[in-house]
Amino acid sequence: MTITSESRVGEIAAHHPMATKVFARHGIDFCCGGGIPLEQACAKRGLDTPRILDEIEEAVAEGDPDLDRWDEAPAADLVRHIVHAYHLPLREELPRLEAMLQKVNRVHGDKDPERFASLLSTFLKLKAELMDHMAREEDALFPEILQHGEDAVIPVEPFVDDHTEAGQALATIRELTGDYRVPDEACNTWRALWHGLEALEQSMHQHIHLENNVLFQRVNGL
Repeated sequence: MTITSESRVGEIAAHHPMATKVFARHGIDFCCGGGIPLEQACAKRGLDTPRILDEIEEAVAEGDPDLDRWDEAPAADLVRHIVHAYHLPLREELPRLEAMLQKVNRVHGDKDPERFASLLSTFLKLKAELMDHMAREEDALFPEILQHGEDAVIPVEPFVDDHTEAGQALATIRELTGDYRVPDEACNTWRALWHGLEALEQSMHQHIHLENNVLFQRVNGL
């Protein structure tokens, strides 16, 4: 596809995976907010659209053989990829992050009680919602796609709504952690927690992008 200022962010990300690196660098939402034109997304972030277009073109020209074109793969293959690359790791990573967050809150929570309490409650709510979301996908949505491919007919709007809520929670976590800037007084667990939460955000953005902008666009339930 030819990339212009009117191209939708999610569509750009789907057809040109390298563009997601530019979006992540500038904080452009390409997963939950991927349905808007690039020009509008840039305006929301106070960015110069021609400059971002140049960066995207440079990134696409460089290429990366490790970034697969999932928009060209069979829907069933994409489902299997999502489960193995995102669902299974999340089921291990979410409890690990919770344990670190509980420890940091217990040891350092008195330094900023309101912020740490908000961070803990936001994360626990996100974790519960993600576990439920993944279970519902694997119990109903994904089996339908595995059986019928792109001819699958199943409503995906509830899953898109879940993604929107998850995106909002991730944005709140970023705000509460000060964009994941590690405080000077942070212990090793605190540092590992901040890095882990940032990695979670990056992974979730790719995860949601592949579902919202690639998989869900190819089934009849949208």
